[in-house]
Amino acid sequence: MNGFFMRDVPSGKALSGTMEVNDGALAPGARWVSNGDGCVLELHGAWRGRRAEVSAPPATRAAGNVRIDATRLHSWDAGLASTLWHRLEPLARHEGDVDLSGLPEGLKQILALALAAAPTAANVTRLPPPGRMARLGAWVTASWAQRRKTFTFLGEVLLSLGRWCRGRSDMRAADLAWQIEQTGPRSLPIVALVCFLVGLIVAYMGAAQLQRFGAQNYIADLVTVGVVREVAALLVGIVLAGRVGAAFAAQIGSMRANEEVDALATMGVNPVDFLVLPRVLALLIVGPLLTAFGALVGMAVGWLVAVLIYGVTPLEYVYASMQALTLQHVLVGLIKGTSYAVLVALAGCLQGMSAGRSAQAVGDATTASVVQAIVWIVVVASVLTVVFQRLDI
Repeated sequence: MNGFFMRDVPSGKALSGTMEVNDGALAPGARWVSNGDGCVLELHGAWRGRRAEVSAPPATRAAGNVRIDATRLHSWDAGLASTLWHRLEPLARHEGDVDLSGLPEGLKQILALALAAAPTAANVTRLPPPGRMARLGAWVTASWAQRRKTFTFLGEVLLSLGRWCRGRSDMRAADLAWQIEQTGPRSLPIVALVCFLVGLIVAYMGAAQLQRFGAQNYIADLVTVGVVREVAALLVGIVLAGRVGAAFAAQIGSMRANEEVDALATMGVNPVDFLVLPRVLALLIVGPLLTAFGALVGMAVGWLVAVLIYGVTPLEYVYASMQALTLQHVLVGLIKGTSYAVLVALAGCLQGMSAGRSAQAVGDATTASVVQAIVWIVVVASVLTVVFQRLDI
């Protein structure tokens, strides 16, 4: 208790319970004095066992810079600490600079701890802002942690796939069939609509340019190769990212929030086998099928544009399409569509398995899954296009 109720006697004489003092000379008081950098709170008198008000700082103080001068403070107790805290806490909350170095050591420690616990405490003991290298290091550390989490998840999926191939997986065939039904047939309407509209745009804009050179007969080549090789797979990937990947993240994220994933692990069921593997295999199966369906829709709308608008005969368009449609173009389109579908499944399951345990975290994971899937699709599309072109495929 002696350390808490500290006394500072400028004259060097210790106060005692029997020492006689001049009450008028030791009356507690405080006043604000403005200076060029802000203002100074001067404390004087004996505050032990007495109470006095500390007025608000002058309105002209600069940028919240406050310094405390306690050279004339005779004695103090917890009452002064409470009074100063009530006056200085609003300044700390508004990011003011409060200099406590002029206070006695015990009082300074008490106020520093109290102000540091404020919701947005000022820099009572402010650290210097991190330099550029520190910020770069923090960014690299966070990025590597995210990459490591992704690589770990991919490794777990590969191990799960290996267990399934050896017949030791916890995945049920009914779960796989359910996921195929949810991701395949239920995605056909939106895939058909998107591929129809985008195919219409490609066919119409391409035909408008070819008509300037009298080359309407090449509309079939343009639409067939473009839709089968690139457009259908890309559209299917984006549609699956918005419809299926988000659903995967929300479903698994909700299970994490409800501790159902932890319950599976407690019962000895591998969550990756039970939750992730059926979804990945389902999109691995339906991805090429949806890509082929989207390509057929795009070729059909190209036929409508060429025949109804630009006067190409129906048989001529079909014949030109068959001539342009080679096995290489078909395989390239199916490979891309399958790759995009698997990426969507991995992104959705990764974000779901990494989600926090609140509604806000599940929503964030759902959004992140769509963004991550689309980014992955664009990156892989660029890489595959360059690779296939280099291989002359």
